[in-house]
Amino acid sequence: MTDGWTWTYDRYDPARERLVESLCTLGNGRFATRGSAPECPAGPVHYPGTYLAGCYDRRASTVAGQRVENVENEDMVNLPDWTRLRYRCLPDGGPPGPWLTPGSPDLRHYGVRLDLRAGTLTRHLFFRDADGRGLRVDHTRLVHMGDPRLAAQRSTFRAYGWTGAVEVESVLDGAVVNAGVERYRNLEGRHLADHRSGFEPDGTAWLSCRTTDPGVRLGLAVRTDAHPGAPAVETAGPTGAVRTYRLPIGPRRPAALVKTLALRTSADRPDGDPRAAACADLAGAPAFPRLLATHEASWRRLWEQGELHVPGEVGRILRLHLFHLLQTLSPHTADLDVGVPARGLHGEAYRGHVFWDELFVLPHLNLHFPEVSRALLMYRHRRLPAARAAARRAGATGAMYPWQSASSGREETQQLHLNPRSGRWLPDHSHLQHHVGSAVAYNVWRYAQATGDRGFLHAEGAEILLEVARHWAGAAAFDPGPGRYRIRGVMGPDEYHDAYPGATSPGIDDNAYTNATAAWVLARGLDLLAELPDARRAELTEELSLADEELARWEDVSRRLHIPFHRGVISQFEGYGDLAELDWEGYRARYGDIRRLDRILEAEGDAVNRYQASKQADTLMLGYLFRPAELRALFARLGHRLDDDVWRATVAYHLRRTSHGSTLSSLVHGWVIARQKGADAWRYCEEALLGDVADVQGGTTGEGIHLGAMAGTVDLVERGITGLEPGPEGLRVEPVVLAQIPRFAFTICFHGHRGVRVRVLPGRLAVRVPTSSRSPLTLLLPGGRRYRIAAGEERWLRL
Repeated sequence: MTDGWTWTYDRYDPARERLVESLCTLGNGRFATRGSAPECPAGPVHYPGTYLAGCYDRRASTVAGQRVENVENEDMVNLPDWTRLRYRCLPDGGPPGPWLTPGSPDLRHYGVRLDLRAGTLTRHLFFRDADGRGLRVDHTRLVHMGDPRLAAQRSTFRAYGWTGAVEVESVLDGAVVNAGVERYRNLEGRHLADHRSGFEPDGTAWLSCRTTDPGVRLGLAVRTDAHPGAPAVETAGPTGAVRTYRLPIGPRRPAALVKTLALRTSADRPDGDPRAAACADLAGAPAFPRLLATHEASWRRLWEQGELHVPGEVGRILRLHLFHLLQTLSPHTADLDVGVPARGLHGEAYRGHVFWDELFVLPHLNLHFPEVSRALLMYRHRRLPAARAAARRAGATGAMYPWQSASSGREETQQLHLNPRSGRWLPDHSHLQHHVGSAVAYNVWRYAQATGDRGFLHAEGAEILLEVARHWAGAAAFDPGPGRYRIRGVMGPDEYHDAYPGATSPGIDDNAYTNATAAWVLARGLDLLAELPDARRAELTEELSLADEELARWEDVSRRLHIPFHRGVISQFEGYGDLAELDWEGYRARYGDIRRLDRILEAEGDAVNRYQASKQADTLMLGYLFRPAELRALFARLGHRLDDDVWRATVAYHLRRTSHGSTLSSLVHGWVIARQKGADAWRYCEEALLGDVADVQGGTTGEGIHLGAMAGTVDLVERGITGLEPGPEGLRVEPVVLAQIPRFAFTICFHGHRGVRVRVLPGRLAVRVPTSSRSPLTLLLPGGRRYRIAAGEERWLRL
């Protein structure tokens, strides 16, 4: 680990290889390839994987005699392995050596280097056999950030103390399955069919196949260039193609081989034969040095647009997080119909599904790559018909977005899940997390506030937000006893509580987070209707059949939704305060890591539903979404006084009862406590920073990074510590002092100004607005201070 732009691993450790593969994944927003060793096929140690954004396949599975996963499971598909390379030494006058891998007994040195600035992954291996013959191998890989169809891998071989040849097999392997997550291995993992392979006259290897359902056709072509030039033996089988070389080698006479990939699908535009298109792409692809130069230039432009400078190790981790965000959701993503995969394009955990993680991702993209944010919201808009249909099937109104989404927008949440600790398959009720609809609506509103894109807000955004509001107004039932509206039978973000103790049906009532955000959506829906131009308002009210009586109900529900309290704090849900208290210290003493307390209790024959225990921030998520003034106003609209004392007591109460079984938990708690200027804020911020780097969840990072937590840590610095909130009135800044990050700088886009640079120093703030023809930027500081900063001007301000 040499500087702020590199990540290095200087020894081969099979136990951490999956972690290295995830953290060294390379991608360009269209597809990504895990940072796996090219010498090794999938197995207990290594897991090569290439994933195309939005490429899913649906298969039926049978587990313990039951067809599960909503009858089928829809997975992000592991594509054919283009990186595979086998090699061995052929010394003059001696027998062939063994095929070499990082696990070979002859390995003497192993190093992995991820260059964040250049977007490249380099592996260095040195082997020495019992006779003293040495072979150094260097692999450099890129997934091209400029041309999202291309990737390349250069391998260089150097001999020490011997002459002869190195035999190299360049493999394009289509015999792959989805098997990267152990607990899913009882589920059907074969997602590719109709394989065909062959070679073009120029030696380009190609492979065509399709997903089984809905039948996306895939075309991969690999050009292999060897130096020194050598004849190749070509072998094409049912599921792959191999080119075999014998490259002369000796001291000071290295050999090299470059594999260049082109990936095409039937979903590309313009439409055509993916195999033919991939081969044509390769015919026009430059040699490796030119590919590398243009790739690095593309990354330079990205880093300029997404600049974040934080000194020290914190800054290095944040840069890694931003690197993986940009590889998953780059400007190329703006051309695709895809959502935010919770685990990036880095592995198969959560089956590549889209949850609510854009809630943590879009705030950063809004301020740096707004066109990508808009595209991700369009993914939700295109699935609005599916959300409406889901609501109708449930006997509800409006739009009910699924907790887990993939290609079609239908609910993809599994019906059963495996507890690895007990080995039992258990009912999964997490589809009751209807609060995801509020997250979608919230993202629509915040995107428009940050970018000033009223065109989107008044068109597609309005349709989303109003239909989610309509759903909440219909889902709320009036209870004449307390004179309040109730929302029953849901799950909150906590995820531990899916029923009351002893209940025969799933769901809990009046989750505070769900109800409060539903009230917020209803209020914003009314605000939006009020601001629409007359013609658009008339068009929408007619299109959605919004009558005055329904809007009057929205107003009433938005003011009288029930928010439960107990012992002077906001309850997580109605009856939460009546649940038993858990012996937290006793469980920590017995198990150490109790992040997955639900699995521990189930394995003991107990149930987490019986206890006041949360997996992650639930009620406290309100303090993440809303500034203190906004949260007070929201509760005042609902008839509650939420002063600092009540909120501090609420934070303390729930924090003591949270196991942090999600990487998002420490992020949210760090954010909330920082806003309170609490002494423990850094403890949670630091855990959020280390979540994937140190794999604090115990093996989960190897299945894919946690994209929401990674993006959230970057946003924690840019918006959380600065107190930065973009809005139509201007850019609001109210910094929170964190001694561990006393100074930092970043560049944002705001209301058409691209390249606004913000610098935060102890007691001071600088804002520089780039030269343009745009009107001055309005900056709002605490105490009602207001400044107008003209284009081309920099202002230094005391805090």
